[in-house]
Formats: sequence, C-alpha cells, structure tokens
Amino acid sequence: MLLVLLTLALLVAGLVVPALIEAARRRRSRRPRSRRRRPSELVALGDPGRERRAEQRARVLLRSCVNEEEWGMYCDLGFVRVFGRGPGRGGVEGARRGGTEEPVAEAPRYAYLVYPHKPILAYEPRSRRLLSEYCVEFPDLGDAVTGSRLPDSDDVLAKWMALTGDEGRLLRDANMHLPGRQLDPGRVRRDLWRLEEWERRRRRSPHAPPR
Repeated sequence: MLLVLLTLALLVAGLVVPALIEAARRRRSRRPRSRRRRPSELVALGDPGRERRAEQRARVLLRSCVNEEEWGMYCDLGFVRVFGRGPGRGGVEGARRGGTEEPVAEAPRYAYLVYPHKPILAYEPRSRRLLSEYCVEFPDLGDAVTGSRLPDSDDVLAKWMALTGDEGRLLRDANMHLPGRQLDPGRVRRDLWRLEEWERRRRRSPHAPPR
C-alpha cells in the first residue's frame, strides 16, 4: 500500500511541478522590464554639458577659419553665405573670397546659404532666385561610439571648407534637389531679406565688431 501511495505521489509531482514552473515563467514575462540604456544614453545622462562644450569648441574653430563678415553673419543670422566661383554677368560687386578679406576678381553670379544640418541652398544674389538644394552629410567620425552628429558650428565649417576648397567636387557628390524639397522657400527668402538688411546696417557701421 505504501508503495502504491509513493508511486501516485511521484506521478502527481511529475505533472504539477512543470505546470508550476511554466506559470512562474508567464508571470515573470508579464512584469514590466526596465529598458536597458545604450552606451550613448549613459554618456548623455552622465555628462549633460558635453554637447554644449563641443559646440563651444566648434565655434572657436569656425571663428579661426572664416573672415569677419562670415563670422558676424553666422553669429547674427545663424547661417553663412558663400559666393560661388563661377563669374558671370549680373554678379554681386564687392564680394569677398571665403575666409579672407580679399575681393574676388569678378563678381560671382550665384551664392550659397550654409545652414547647420540642412541642405546647402544655391541662389542668385541679384534676383534672389532660388536655384537648387544640395544635400550633404558630414558624420562625426570622432564620436562613432555614441553615434551623435557634428556640433552645429562643425557642420557649417565642414560645408564651408568643402565649398571654398573644392566646390565642384561637393556639387558632384551631393544629392541635388529643386528648391523646397527640405528648405521652406518662404523662410529662405526671409533669410535673404534679413541678410540684405544685415549688410546694410554693417555698411553704415563698418567698424562694429561681430559678437
């Protein structure tokens, strides 16, 4: 009799224990899991001033490369104008070569607006006619672990260097689109108006230092 009871107990245990284990697994799977943070998130949480310091360093570097007019333009307007290298009729007199105070030999008939982390916009300075958008991207190779993008001023500097160093290559490598693909034409025209007003004030006060 005792042997029969022991056998029955073992059979019951063999059936019940797996069911209890499976039930426990289901309860555990229904519990809210705390999301594991990626290394980039841990870095950002541990050092909230990291991006600000990176931008400050980028501004110092940009300031050392561009000329006084370009630097003042970036500080006051948030973008930089770069004149194209192709001369022609209807150009802008008094244009200066990027990064210097040296006037260009012939007035350029087109120019670019360089925004941080936005396409480069080509336009005709005299008529304000928008020509095209050039989409280029410069990844932050020095910060590949976190995958963060370049600071704003570094992105502007990279585009500025590409335009002033090898304009043709940049245009060939970029994805070209008609105006309005990513940049709002109305906002761009307002920026062109702001640029003209800024230059007018600057001519009235040529010795006013940029911020």
